[in-house]
Amino acid sequence: MSDEIKIKIRNLYKIFGDKPQMALAYVRNGMGKTELLAEHNHVLGLNNINVDMPAGKTTVIMGLSGSGKSTLIRHLNRLIDPSAGEVLVNGDDILSYNDKQLRDLRQHHMSMVFQKFALFPHRTVLENAGLAPSIEGMGKGKYQKDARKWLARVGLEGQDDQYPHQLSGGMQQRVGIARALTSNSDIMLMDEAFSALDPLIRTDMQNLLIELQAELAKTVVFITHDLDESLKLADHLVILKDGFVVQQGEPQHILLNPADPYIEAFVSDINRARVLRVRSVMRQTTEAMGEISGEVDHDANLESLIERSGGDTTNRYRVMKGGQQVGILEMTDLVRSLVPRGGSSDPDAARRAG
Repeated sequence: MSDEIKIKIRNLYKIFGDKPQMALAYVRNGMGKTELLAEHNHVLGLNNINVDMPAGKTTVIMGLSGSGKSTLIRHLNRLIDPSAGEVLVNGDDILSYNDKQLRDLRQHHMSMVFQKFALFPHRTVLENAGLAPSIEGMGKGKYQKDARKWLARVGLEGQDDQYPHQLSGGMQQRVGIARALTSNSDIMLMDEAFSALDPLIRTDMQNLLIELQAELAKTVVFITHDLDESLKLADHLVILKDGFVVQQGEPQHILLNPADPYIEAFVSDINRARVLRVRSVMRQTTEAMGEISGEVDHDANLESLIERSGGDTTNRYRVMKGGQQVGILEMTDLVRSLVPRGGSSDPDAARRAG
């Protein structure tokens, strides 16, 4: 993961109500979301959020409805202002920005892909993709080359003259992604961008995002309520509950080391063999360890290794990265990693834990 931090969030609070500063004092003294609403008729949106979002990587913010994830992402481009705290982008405190600086941030440095697509129905696909340059006064003749390039990259070549109502939901969201790419911003905010899509189309869009990230290395902030989607997309995963961060870190680490019963309940029903990677359960070593059954890439999932081994738990594999040994994986360690630590097999357990 990159050492460069693109976005820093420090001690961020958001309280909705007539007297947020009064309510903030109660929250800082330990009052929770339920009590604040019942006793003071204020809603606690965010509670002391501290997150570092690495440059060129995908940070996924995940939680159930009401956890604060959409509130949080809207602080990053100041669609919402906090009750307290800091939001630093490239080291600059954007809370101090004037209107001109905010416009520049939104037009040149941050783009947003919405759940409901947010396309203009009276504009063609090409005109929707070129929205950012057109807002700056650039004519279609100047932006169409870039817009067509990104439309082709997301699989919409030849659709320039179509209108949104002529496209499927998946195609409309591809236009939204092309629009974000045409803006040439280095940060992409994606708020439940795929949740309105059918499962197969949603999988296609997730794969497209992964391909684009491998190619472009944007700083992506992705909001979702779906743990499978989180584990598939995230380099850095932040899990929210009632406006505060329950746990954050590398997804593989969270899956193997849930820090809270709430997280344990979330991860208990995940297909761990499909999600976990060899690198997460291997023993790091560059030394030979006697007889081995073969070599395996550090980033292969455990499901592929189980199939390869035929279920033989006596096998041992040399783990390779870039042609060099980085570890040894014992099949017995692999099997142990598939057993959830605590948690519940009840799919509603996470909701009840909240």
